Amino acid sequence: MKFTVNVDCTPEEARAFMGLPDMKPIHDLYLQAATDAMSGQTNLEQMERMFRSMSPMGDAGMKLFASLMDLGINAAAGGANGPTKKDR
Repeated sequence: MKFTVNVDCTPEEARAFMGLPDMKPIHDLYLQAATDAMSGQTNLEQMERMFRSMSPMGDAGMKLFASLMDLGINAAAGGANGPTKKDR
């Protein structure tokens, strides 16, 4: 026997029903920190620290991203004819 139950509820009601925590206050804090950083209310070091903590692989992910950006900028500027043996 197979039956289907449709439940009409909001995401907040579903989270409460399933016993999941309300993450809205934490989400609001992250949004406020990102907004402050983008509007210049924080210094560059604070902004870098925040983005490092939110990056998937932490420092390693940030270093990888920086190296990829450097390669792209060099290639776009015409300074590189292609990846060098060191870059491979």
